[in-house]
Order: sequence, then structure tokens, then C-alpha cells
Amino acid sequence: MKKTIVFRGAATALVTPFDEKGIDYIAFAKMIDFQLANGIDALVVCGTTGESATLTDEEKKELISFAVRQVRGRVPVIAGTGANDTRRACAMSEYAALVGADALLVVTPYYNKCTQRGLVEYYDAVSKSSSLPFIAYSVPSRTGVKIEPETARRIAENELACGLKDAGDSISDTARTISLCKDALPIYSGNDDRILPILSLGGKGVISVMSNIVPLEVKRLCSLYFDGILSRAAELQTELMPLCDALRCEVNPIPIKAALAEKGFCKNILRAPLTDLSPENCEMLFSVIKSLE
Repeated sequence: MKKTIVFRGAATALVTPFDEKGIDYIAFAKMIDFQLANGIDALVVCGTTGESATLTDEEKKELISFAVRQVRGRVPVIAGTGANDTRRACAMSEYAALVGADALLVVTPYYNKCTQRGLVEYYDAVSKSSSLPFIAYSVPSRTGVKIEPETARRIAENELACGLKDAGDSISDTARTISLCKDALPIYSGNDDRILPILSLGGKGVISVMSNIVPLEVKRLCSLYFDGILSRAAELQTELMPLCDALRCEVNPIPIKAALAEKGFCKNILRAPLTDLSPENCEMLFSVIKSLE
């Protein structure tokens, strides 16, 4: 079953900027406009990088609707609506459709660690709550459960399943998933250091953290691959590896928010229990960023 692809190329998992009062929508608009000016292919709101775990439901709704209004249809807006409570995931998915989001990013339930059958039922329930296509999101290092290749094949049978964000640690599992699902479930890299490897296996792009600050380069990496300029794509992936590594020196989104603050996009305010990037890691990260300018 061939599916409609929500986007092909680079999507940015947007940071949520805060000020002392709450969400800083002036900064958020600035970040969105920067992404659009640099040709990004899609935008993800309320994902891991957006500190979704510490956003209230009302804040999530406001962020999604604001992003839709700010983007004005120029690229797909993908709303992060997953939860560890299926009812909440369904309610947020229904809301995202009502305010004009283009698709959903639905993380696997976290903490309570459902079975693989539970995952299939979870995504079926989400699809019944909303008319929007959804991208399943497997990030076992955070949630404690991963979407196994055979489970991905079962999820792919859902007509609204339009992708899988693979943020796992096994390229073999990625290959098995692509082999089983083929065009029925487009695969996106969820790790910036594996963009090219996943593209080479048949992936359709990346949902990226580092594109918050280098959207043009991440989009270019995907475009080079799609245009068949493989040696240059490989060189660019390699050139970006120091930044990939630097942005993983502490848990995401601590480093990327520090980088955005350094560049003047937002304040370096995180929601507890996240803490500011350590001074030594700040020095290292800013040095890497400067070397790429």
C-alpha cells in the first residue's frame, strides 16, 4: 500500500522558546520565519525538542494553532500529539485537526510501556480520533518501548499511517522495517547522525534537531542525496558530525536551546527538571558552531 508522503526531505523539530512568563510567541514566530526563509520542508511542533513533556495541554493547543497561523500553509505543520494516555493522545489529535495542522507526530506511550499489540491498538485509536495522517515515533531511549519491525508492518496497514520517525539505535532494525513496510510506511531519521544512512536504505528524510540552527545545511544534505550527488552528500554528513556530537553532549533540548539563545533567537530558559548547559559544554558547542560559519 503506497501512502501519501507528508514531506520529503528535512523537517525541523522546533524548540519551544520560553520567557519568564511562559511561552515566548514573538521568539517562536521569529524561529518559524527563519526556518521558512531557509527552505525547510516541514515543521514539527510539540515534539521532544519542544519540551512537550512539560507543556500543559493548553500550551500545546496554543503552540499548534499559533504555528498553523504563522506558517499559513507554506509547509506542512506536524503536531506532536502522543501521550502515555491514549485518551489524551486522541483528544490532542482531534484538536490538531480542528485547527488546521497537516499531520501528527505520535510518540509511543512512555513510562507505562505497553506491549507491541498495545502499540498497534494505540495508533488505531489515534487514527479514529482524527482525520489527519500520522507519523509514528519510536524513541526507545526515552520511552522504554520501541516499535519493532513487525509491529511497524502492522501499523502500516492503517490508512492514516504516513510515516515512522526512527530514533532508535539499530540501523539493522531500520533496514528490516523498510524491507517489511516498503512504501506503506515512509521512514524518517530521528537522529541527525544517521540522516544519510537512513536515506540510503530508502528513507524519505529527517526530523531534525540541528536544523533549528542550520536548516539550510540539513535540507541540502537531503537534496544532494535525492539528486544523486552521493559523494557530496556523504561529505556534508561528515562535516556536520561535530555539530551532531556537540548537540548530544547533554540531553536534548538543553544544547540546542543554548545554541539558539547564543544566536539571539530566544532566551536560554528550560522547564525543570532540565537545567542549563554546563559552562564547559557551552564553550565546546559554541566553538563548533563558530567553525561552521
